[in-house]
Amino acid sequence: MGVSHSSREEWERESRTDLWWAHIQEAFMKKCDFSWDQIKQLHQRFRLLSGDQPTLRPENFDNVLDLEFNPIRSRIVRAFFDNRNLGKGTSGLAEEITFQDFLTIISYFRPLEPRPNKEEAEQYRKEKMQFLFNMYDQDGDGIITLQEYRRVVEDLLSANPQTETATVRSVANSIARVALMEASRASDQPLNGDEPYEGITFEDFFKTWQSLELEVKMQVSFLNLQAMAFCQ
Repeated sequence: MGVSHSSREEWERESRTDLWWAHIQEAFMKKCDFSWDQIKQLHQRFRLLSGDQPTLRPENFDNVLDLEFNPIRSRIVRAFFDNRNLGKGTSGLAEEITFQDFLTIISYFRPLEPRPNKEEAEQYRKEKMQFLFNMYDQDGDGIITLQEYRRVVEDLLSANPQTETATVRSVANSIARVALMEASRASDQPLNGDEPYEGITFEDFFKTWQSLELEVKMQVSFLNLQAMAFCQ
């Protein structure tokens, strides 16, 4: 179901007022390091994606050509509606998002910018890492299991049509097992003996990726921005 005609007209009036734009500018230029030109550009892209409606729904991403063949397309789209990423809860998906929500999610894809304050820089990095963690932890239980990690790797490897399914599964399983082993070693609560490691917590995920100095890029080229998430 779409928004009502009156809601659309109300949004049309509101989004053209100085007060509305002042709120956007105050909230997002400092928090998300967007320039004013980028915010205006994103607003145009939002309106194009939404069909000039005040909210975006998952189906609005269906015709985005740059996402059509992305092996983790469904995860990227889901991330835009994940309540954890929107700061609206610990689980579940929103049915639709506003422009402000859209800016919040896009900010996760931006490069890590230098922060003069060490604590602020650490928090900035953790927020981006939490976003990545959520893309693995699809059920929202706070743990990335072997199966969840393996599914992400399978999605990424499946982009190569020359690779056989059995090979993809075998390689993905090996990578996932190694990832869990690394996380287990980085954990503050090491396992005893043959005790199984149930899954990667965010704390272990953060430590493991940080120690590996791994850089992750998630291109969002359909926004016509250099919008990427970096974990350095």
